[in-house]
Formats: sequence, structure tokens, C-alpha cells
Amino acid sequence: MKPVPHATSLRRAPVQRRSAERLTRILDACAELLDEVGYDALSTRAVAQRAGVPIGSVYRFFGNKRQMADALAQRNLERYVERVTERLRKAGKGDWRAAMDAVLDEYLGMKRTAPGFSLVDFGNQIPVGSRHTEPNTRVADRLTDLLAGYLGRTPDADLRRVFLVAVESADTLVQLAFRVDPQGDEAIITETRELLRSYLGRVLD
Repeated sequence: MKPVPHATSLRRAPVQRRSAERLTRILDACAELLDEVGYDALSTRAVAQRAGVPIGSVYRFFGNKRQMADALAQRNLERYVERVTERLRKAGKGDWRAAMDAVLDEYLGMKRTAPGFSLVDFGNQIPVGSRHTEPNTRVADRLTDLLAGYLGRTPDADLRRVFLVAVESADTLVQLAFRVDPQGDEAIITETRELLRSYLGRVLD
């Protein structure tokens, strides 16, 4: 079953499989409509129609469209962590360069293919362009917990700071790459990768 947002983002957490599948359809519809019409024109009724569920089903989980966008961002983060974890299973344990490539490549992959991601990514960025520090801190914390064991490191305050600096830097540069080119300017992405290698090499080698 596809991951659903943590229960704290929902009015009511799905218990039965059918309810979880309905929530998945609602969030899928929300993501598609964000790409098609944008946040301002998004409505809970349109989401219900696209998902093929009664409007009451939407309100069972969400009080408004912003809560839906927040839940979509949380689901994006869960899916991202799953994708990075799968990549790490195939890489040599302790190879921080392979880990860094997995973290960056999977983020770029979601930027290019995940519906609605350009508006909400891992934290609701609405109104468009309003980027807040909390989502990056959340991502850095999740990556620290995920990568510490893989790298043979202790997930202490120093490592969390290192990954927060890396995440903030990469986020800013990736946003620039996608402003220059809708698919991500490859030259800027290459520079981003080199910057991360240089910084993390100083700390992790």
C-alpha cells in the first residue's frame, strides 16, 4: 500500500484498507489539480470529483485545501525517504558519495515527475515561492537518522548541522536550476553536486 501522511496531519486517520485507498485517491487528485489549475483555483469539490469520492469523504480527512496540500507534502517526504532507502540498499555501505548522489538524484527525480511537487515539495510552499525553514529542517533530520547508520556515524548535533547546511544549500541551488530550466539546468545541477562533494568531503572523509 502507498504511504499515507502521518495521522497528525489528518482530521481522522484511515483505519481500514478501503479508507486508506480513498485517502490516496484524494491526495493523488489534489496533486494532479495543483499542476493543472494551481493552488488558487483548487477546490475541495474539484478534488472530490477527480478522485471519484463524495465531498464528505474529503472533509472526513481535511478541513480545507491547505490541509490537503500539507498532507501531500508529508506524503512526498515519506515517498522520498523510501526512494533514497531503496537506492542505499544497492550501494556500498559507508560510501557517503553514493549516499549523496542518492539523496540528490531522488530529489531531482521527484521534482521532474511527481505531480504537484513544484508547489508543495516536502513542505507547503503556498503562496508560491514562500519557502520556510521548517521543511528543510524536517528533511535534514530524516536524512540524518537514515544515513547515520549507513555511514557508521552517530546522529549527533554536529552531524545534524552538517546535513542541514547541505540540505539548505542544495535546496537553494536546485530551485535556481529549475527557474533557469523547467527540467533543471544540468550545468547548475553539476555545480551543486560538486559543491556538496567538496563540503561533505571536508566533514565526512
